[in-house]
Amino acid sequence: MASVEVQNVRKVYRRDTQEIPVLDGLSFSIPEGEFVALMGPSGSGKTTLLNLIGGIDQPTSGDITVAGTAISRLRGAALAKWRATTIGFIFQLYNLMPVLTAIQNVELPLLLLRMSGAERKKRAKFALDLVGLGDRLDHYPRQLSGGQEQRVAIARAVVSDPKVLLADEPTGDLDRRSGEEILQLLERLNTEFKKTIVMVTHDPHAAERAHRMVHLDKGVLSA
Repeated sequence: MASVEVQNVRKVYRRDTQEIPVLDGLSFSIPEGEFVALMGPSGSGKTTLLNLIGGIDQPTSGDITVAGTAISRLRGAALAKWRATTIGFIFQLYNLMPVLTAIQNVELPLLLLRMSGAERKKRAKFALDLVGLGDRLDHYPRQLSGGQEQRVAIARAVVSDPKVLLADEPTGDLDRRSGEEILQLLERLNTEFKKTIVMVTHDPHAAERAHRMVHLDKGVLSA
């Protein structure tokens, strides 16, 4: 069964009267449990494609189905609820709230779900244990290294047990050793917890961890 199905997707941005095509009729599928590395030059549309799969943006035309749901047809609250339970986002710059502790940052996505405070804390603690930060629950982002901040961000991405993880340059801001730890963690989430992962990366070394590499250039995919 396909976890992600993209069919004839076009994305065009409009600036005044000018049309800027970013994705040009993309079609591909990602089987459940696959780890895909998405590569390509800057401006090739990689982040746009991630945002479309994650329901952050809408295609100009075409259809996207993720975990059995045709997301192009979802809007508003229905889309937000679907995203909260199906997708985990991991960004290059962590996007942690500096005024919140690690466990409070990880709890954030669970505020969108019907859940008691005790259950939220239990899940957030489990997610932080999973990424090796069970002893850093009450630390603020400024008290953590870059690699630890990214692990908190990954805990936040997996806390709602999403089916699909979307990672945009997850090692791009880290030194080699910290980057290696993050890649090992993503591999574990894929093999042990069966998460489907789509990872945008410029780094061929990082891409080697994936089952499959896909190249995007000028809005067109090639394997």
